[in-house]
Amino acid sequence: MQRASSGADVFYNKGMKPFNYTRAKALPAILEKRIAILDGAMGTMIQRFKLSEADYRGERFKDFSKDIKGNNELLSLTRPDVIRDIHEGYLAAGADMIETNTFGATTIAQADYDMADLAIEMNHASAALARSACDKFSTPDKPRYAVGALGPTPKTASISPDVNDPGARNVDFETLRKAYYEQTQALVEGGVDVLLVETIFDTLNAKAALFAIEEYFEASGERLPLIISGTVTDASGRILSGQTVTAFWHSVRHARPLAIGLNCALGATLMRPYIQELSKVAGDTFISCYPNAGLPNPMSDTGFDETPEVTSRLLHEFAAEGLVNIVGGCCGTTPDHIGAIHKAVGPLAPRGLHVGAFYKEAA
Repeated sequence: MQRASSGADVFYNKGMKPFNYTRAKALPAILEKRIAILDGAMGTMIQRFKLSEADYRGERFKDFSKDIKGNNELLSLTRPDVIRDIHEGYLAAGADMIETNTFGATTIAQADYDMADLAIEMNHASAALARSACDKFSTPDKPRYAVGALGPTPKTASISPDVNDPGARNVDFETLRKAYYEQTQALVEGGVDVLLVETIFDTLNAKAALFAIEEYFEASGERLPLIISGTVTDASGRILSGQTVTAFWHSVRHARPLAIGLNCALGATLMRPYIQELSKVAGDTFISCYPNAGLPNPMSDTGFDETPEVTSRLLHEFAAEGLVNIVGGCCGTTPDHIGAIHKAVGPLAPRGLHVGAFYKEAA
């Protein structure tokens, strides 16, 4: 294997000129030197506050016509103190990167609450909260990065919502593109350093997001590092729209992400073979992995099985095997999980970039 020598001459798709990032310029070099820590679950932590409908509404939306409890993205407007507290908890635990509270902050997702018109404001506010928290905790030897989170939306461009009509669709590419463009613009203007297209279960939705991001980069002159994270939904090893991990990578590699990875769904134990597969086929791109804390368990305090000790041990094994560059947690993880992960992987070397078989064959 040919290992990369430095962040300046590496790139994620051989033969292409490296991107000149306008933000987070040091991040590629950091990922070569050590494993970076992403934060844990936002929703899990919000649940701990036991917020009421009135908390979600605040004074501004006290007379809103529809129930809005559960619209976590709205809390960036009505309870920014809650979101700030969660961000700072993860940063104090050792996270290098924290995600904005914007998983569902698209016009498409917010339409479920009749709040589509607030999506841009939510992204601006959420980005500003993450930016402020990162600035508070950053030091010269440990910069912290605000990661703009773009979720999958509750709709699917390539899967029918009607089992009796395989050709039916509840969203189209252009609607997704427009929603993602608005979200990207608001996140970048709000101050994020990195963009993350995450929990991808429909590759066509992801392609709309990637198209919109590139469109925004070209229009604005900005160029932020990009992380793409899919989710394997069952033991078949495929994402919901039917692709294997290898096929998924080849569908999105044109975006030249800083990192490609998997999150959510199965938990680390069942995710392992798919991270191994991705590490092999995406040899010249950094690998991210932030699994759920095991499988759902309604009797658990977090709603998931794994304690911080278990999740951190499993991710330590991933790191010891040389599979990962970025690790963190998804559903059911807390600052305690992130702190344990930070300690578990800190002494270990990150996965090295290399030119894989695909490039050798193509050469």
